[in-house]
Amino acid sequence: MVARPTRRQLLLAGTATAALTVVGGAAAKQLTRPRPGPAPALPDAPAGDERLIRRPSTARGRTVDFWTAVPAGYGDGRGLPVCLVLHGASSTPRDFARFGLARFLTDAVRRGAAPFALAGATGGRLSWRRSGADDPQRMVREELPAWCAERGFDTSRVAAWGWSMGGFGSLLLAETFPGWLRAVAAFSPAVRPGDAVFTDVERLRGTPVGLWCGRQDGLLRDVRALARALPEPPVRAEYADGRHNFTYWGTVIPDAFALLGAALSPPRPS
Repeated sequence: MVARPTRRQLLLAGTATAALTVVGGAAAKQLTRPRPGPAPALPDAPAGDERLIRRPSTARGRTVDFWTAVPAGYGDGRGLPVCLVLHGASSTPRDFARFGLARFLTDAVRRGAAPFALAGATGGRLSWRRSGADDPQRMVREELPAWCAERGFDTSRVAAWGWSMGGFGSLLLAETFPGWLRAVAAFSPAVRPGDAVFTDVERLRGTPVGLWCGRQDGLLRDVRALARALPEPPVRAEYADGRHNFTYWGTVIPDAFALLGAALSPPRPS
């Protein structure tokens, strides 16, 4: 007898996978056809320097997609701090162009957010945790910053952002390496009381955490429970109408990017 998937497993599936787009500056080459799935309403802003390449990952034991985006007007992003992007269960960096993440980044900076770069790599469906020899969390902690440094990004200033499974992974990353991340933004993180994030929630003390979740999302109750369990009040805890997809998440990206930009800015002189 085949077991039916639970509601949580369906939610963790996240949004549908889309086209693979290789982008370098203004040039783009479509490699596969887009597949249907919820997508956000995109801002009227250019993508800037957006790139998708392949890199061998020792931590994962395979070659992965490595995606970066720099806001338009900031060249190749040299000297910019970095927000690491942890994707959900059924999306990968190949989807980021369709989601318009680079365009949202430019739009946020034009609206006054401090500039930063985005960078993400393929983490599979392991909830950003080690499974045997495959360790996507180590890839994010060790290899992603090294790849970003090669691009000239400022890896002394790092934050993390993720949605669904990636929201869980971002929070777990901050707990595993306390003090490393300047902030964590988590959209509808796939958490629940008793899991690894809740168990070590005290380790988030000192790390600014922003939480966003749709009111029609089946994870809403658990996300609110996490907000109450944090050792310090979240810097943002927003719950608006929306479901577990980028149609909703796109509406809160501007708020999250403003928060991340402020967290990644150099400290003001005293």
